[in-house]
Amino acid sequence: MEKITYVVGHRNPDTDSIASAIAYAELKQAIGMKSVVAAMAGEPNPQTRYILERLGIHHPRYLADVHPKVLDIVKPNPVTVSEDEPAYEALEKFHASGVRTLPVIDAEGKPQGALSLLRLSEKYLLRDSDRQREFVTTLASLAMTLKATFAAGSPDNEPISLKLFIGAMLEESFSERIDGVDPATLLIMTGNRRTIQLSAIERGVRLLVVTGGHPVDADVLAQAREKSVTLLLTPHDTATAAWLARLSTPVGLIAGKRFSVVSEGETVKNLKKKMLASGESALFVIDGDGVLAAVATKSSLMTPIPHSLILVDHNELAQAVPGAEDLEILEVIDHHKLGNSHTASPITFITSPVGSTCTLVALRYRECRIEPDEKIAALLLAGILSDTVILKSPTTTAIDREIAQWLGEISKMELEQFGREIFAASSSLSLYGSPMKAVEADFKLFSQDGKRFGVGQVEVVGFDEFEEMKGGLLEALAEVKKRENLFIAALMVTDITAESTLLLVEGHTRIAHVMEYPQLEPHLYELKNVMSRKKQMVPHLIKVLGKA
Repeated sequence: MEKITYVVGHRNPDTDSIASAIAYAELKQAIGMKSVVAAMAGEPNPQTRYILERLGIHHPRYLADVHPKVLDIVKPNPVTVSEDEPAYEALEKFHASGVRTLPVIDAEGKPQGALSLLRLSEKYLLRDSDRQREFVTTLASLAMTLKATFAAGSPDNEPISLKLFIGAMLEESFSERIDGVDPATLLIMTGNRRTIQLSAIERGVRLLVVTGGHPVDADVLAQAREKSVTLLLTPHDTATAAWLARLSTPVGLIAGKRFSVVSEGETVKNLKKKMLASGESALFVIDGDGVLAAVATKSSLMTPIPHSLILVDHNELAQAVPGAEDLEILEVIDHHKLGNSHTASPITFITSPVGSTCTLVALRYRECRIEPDEKIAALLLAGILSDTVILKSPTTTAIDREIAQWLGEISKMELEQFGREIFAASSSLSLYGSPMKAVEADFKLFSQDGKRFGVGQVEVVGFDEFEEMKGGLLEALAEVKKRENLFIAALMVTDITAESTLLLVEGHTRIAHVMEYPQLEPHLYELKNVMSRKKQMVPHLIKVLGKA
């Protein structure tokens, strides 16, 4: 299986996050890394949707999580055995495949039992000579195993218990050996010994098997039919036929009924727990319909995970797609403060205090001496204009402006006009569909001195719509605060034309005394000349929480 590397931004992605993921994946593919795929860890917001539609670029692959799944580490098309197959066939499959446990499946492919090589060996090897005679089979399975034909009687699939006796002696001696044995349980196996054949039929045995491919006399056949004795003719010699007969038991009759299953969509962590709890060496992996998809063993847990990550526009696992901690992270490209965990091996880590991750991705294009095509250049430009609020945010640097100019020339976009078009198409709160979606669209979590807080941000043109929706927005913040166990939950509503922000806060009331911005009403603060969450709002809240 080819290993796929996903380039993915943070949860609740903004335009910079998705644009940088798409553009960086394109760059990786351009330099020969064809298995690199752009992805997103959340649904795009209205602005990003508009930009992608405007430029004719497909949405990247959506990843709800990247927790390694059972399906990622098991091999498909497992070796199986059907319920009605004889033990002989199971033994052949054990030998050919090298597996130690065979799933026993029904006609629909659903597991009905487990047959281990150990169980099969114990059944046929660890028995005394008298018990070796006894076995359970069906006429259909016995005939199939012996490659026999029915001279008298017919096949059926009803289980029968038989005791095997070989007729390889004089008739008198043979009769003495089977005296006292219920004829209804007797399977007599002999060659072209007419006297033993007739004696067996006279006794009314359940089954007579004539070996060596020998035909039976017409009168013998007639008596067998008259006495309702089933008569099989096999080409095998007596020794081989006797060995095969004991292995004719359908595996459904000897398989263990105790087995554990795991869904192919469950995480590898769950598989480990189930394997430890069950104490079994193999678990059956089933699909959504309960059909067997694979077999998971302890060696499966050693299989390399076929996915890895490149993180863009974030470096903290708290903001990453769920399950990122379980995958190898190959690279990080970000423009935020550091908050990353340790990695198992050295990685490429690109960070700079610029206004947009798209600026850093564009610089990587330059370093590789590759010019992005017109669409990708426009996408990178949109990410920069979005994150820097058309190059007006305090986070904007000279590098952002230089790169934006370069991308504008390639994409044939006029910066100010393109920026205003982007914000005009996405500045309405109603585009989010609900107050909760507006709050969560670009909501990020942070932590300082053991206090967790979250800040979302939306850009608008004028605050009229906000005034109508602030009650619902505050309720959504309260729900997010409770769900995420936050000290405070806040939403920045930034007017890009007035270059000002209204901050809606749900949390501890004592922060009002140290907020240092005018409080217009309970939960609401006016932040003139504040536009950047990263450079202005978050550092200020960290200072406020230190005093609260």
